[in-house]
Amino acid sequence: QVQLMESGGGSVQAGGSLRLSCVASGFTYGRYCMGWFRQAPGKAREAVAVINTRDGTSYYVENVEGRFIISQANTENMMYLQMNNLKPEDTATYYCAARRIRCNYLTNAMDYWGKGTLVTISP
Repeated sequence: QVQLMESGGGSVQAGGSLRLSCVASGFTYGRYCMGWFRQAPGKAREAVAVINTRDGTSYYVENVEGRFIISQANTENMMYLQMNNLKPEDTATYYCAARRIRCNYLTNAMDYWGKGTLVTISP
């Protein structure tokens, strides 16, 4: 009974910041890969960042490197995405996701998904 719940989405102007949160339950957090994905209207879902929950090693898609930071609080099964210097092209629904096996690269093969939180960036 895995559950993932995102929060923190909203509307901001380009150049602003948002912090997304995901709380996970129903599995052993430290054994999983966790990540953030996004999907803009009419476009394919895209991996944004994933994290190895054991040691915190992170992997990012090229166009968010230097702007976004993925982090975690393992003891409370929490994952975060700090998004800085937001751009209009970041507008999308953002999803928290988990995979049964730990990841060591930016993978799209996730097993569980949250319902999403909307992020809208104005020019």
